[in-house]
Amino acid sequence: MNIFAPFTSADERARLSDPLSPREIRTRRLVGGVWALIWSFPVLSLADDVVRAAETPWLAVLLFVCYLALYLWVIMRGFGSRLPFPPLRDQVALWIFAVLGVALALFYTGVAGGGALILMLYVAVAGVALYPPRIALVWIAGSALALGGLGLAAGDDLGQITSIVLNALLAAAMVLVIRNMIKLIRELDRTRTELARSAVEQERLRFARDLHDLLGHTLSLIVVKAEVVRRVAERDPAAAAREAAEIEEIGRTALAEVRDAVSGYRDLALADELHRARGALIDAGVETTLLLKTPAGDLPPAVDQAFAWVVREAATNVIKHSGARTCRIVLDGDATLWTLTVRDDGGGRVGDADGNGLRGLRERLAAVGGGLVTEGPGFTLRASVPREREEPA
Repeated sequence: MNIFAPFTSADERARLSDPLSPREIRTRRLVGGVWALIWSFPVLSLADDVVRAAETPWLAVLLFVCYLALYLWVIMRGFGSRLPFPPLRDQVALWIFAVLGVALALFYTGVAGGGALILMLYVAVAGVALYPPRIALVWIAGSALALGGLGLAAGDDLGQITSIVLNALLAAAMVLVIRNMIKLIRELDRTRTELARSAVEQERLRFARDLHDLLGHTLSLIVVKAEVVRRVAERDPAAAAREAAEIEEIGRTALAEVRDAVSGYRDLALADELHRARGALIDAGVETTLLLKTPAGDLPPAVDQAFAWVVREAATNVIKHSGARTCRIVLDGDATLWTLTVRDDGGGRVGDADGNGLRGLRERLAAVGGGLVTEGPGFTLRASVPREREEPA
């Protein structure tokens, strides 16, 4: 629900609807919380003066605690949201905060003088933090008019009122600048990601062309020689054998060329491999449990691909060699480490860990700063990568 929806353009709604990752939301709310705490000190000073002079200090303390709590809530929610308009509960919190600010400014003007009008400055800032830019401008104008009206109603000096209004406008402008900076940084990051994807797609197209050029001549040559073998097989077996040997050699050469060509292009996704592995294990009669304590999409690309190879190799080993009845796959992550564990109850031995497949996994994990551990009973394979390697230099 948004009472200002008519002021929000379709393009702006589409842009603001772009979802944030949990990490981005936490970072933005932290920025908003730090901002709110830093600028809450003038309110604390005003509250101290009011409480000392108020006839009912406990009521003043309660009102100011509610005021600051709502201020902190609205700022943090505003900085951590990219919805086209704020959720209803956040809008309600903002309007309660605004009403409380007006009430405090009017009620305690006699105690704190014109200084109580500073409370309206925070109301202006809160609206800018919560609403999209176009709506925020309307909120700023309304806050400035309300602030000026309250000052005149209280009989304050025009110069003092003007000063507070200008400070409110400046503070609101600072919040707008910060929000726009965050938006630009995210858009730059998104553009960089899109450029990287475009580069990958172009490289895949180039590889497809190269593969066509690589195999086109070779396959044509194999077809020609196979026709020769068919024609001369009955009347000249020796010649047919020579041609067949050449076909074999051409095929081996082509296979080696293809392997060399594709060695740098194999790209797996962990989410896809987890889905395939679970299906393959279940089809093989292995009761499979998949536990994602960390969403697969949250991993950095290099770690995601390394873990995808781990899942593929581990599932293959369970199906072909273990004779297991159950298998458990767990993806986890904490502040320091990404971890993928595959455990089965089969007859695999820890000594089996020296095979080519697991050796290749160790090499892939080492490339991203991680490692591989195997242990019994049954067979447990645990891959781990430190989180500090998320963004390699």
